[in-house]
Amino acid sequence: MRRGRPKASPPRSPRLPSEVESATVGSAAANRTELTGTLQERGRLRYTPAGVPAIEFRIVHRSEQIEAGASRRVECEVACVALGPTALLLKEAAPGCAVAVSGFLAARSMKQKTPVLHATRIEFAEKL
Repeated sequence: MRRGRPKASPPRSPRLPSEVESATVGSAAANRTELTGTLQERGRLRYTPAGVPAIEFRIVHRSEQIEAGASRRVECEVACVALGPTALLLKEAAPGCAVAVSGFLAARSMKQKTPVLHATRIEFAEKL
C-alpha cells in the first residue's frame, strides 16, 4: 500500500472542437449562421436533377469584433449556396451589393469537408 500525497494529474488542456458536445436546441443540434457582407461573385443559376433552382456565390465580410477583451479586425470570404426561391432572388444580384445571409453550414460534398453556408434567407441593402 502506498502512502503520502496522491499523485496530481497533469492540468487538462482545453478540449478540441471534436471533443466538445454539440449544443442542442430541442432535439436537433444547433447549426445557424448569420453573416453580413458584400456579394463578391455569383455563379450561374442552375437546376438540380429534381428541378430545384440552385446558385453558388461568395460573400466578403469585414467587421470589428471583440475577442478575449480586445478589438480585432475580421475579414473573410465565405462560399455559399442557395436553393429554391432564395436562389431565384440571387439570380439578378450584382456583385458589390450589400447582403445579409442566414442559413446553416454543411460540407461542400461527401469527399470535400470544407464548409459552405447554405443560405435559407437573404436580404439586400444599400449599405449594411
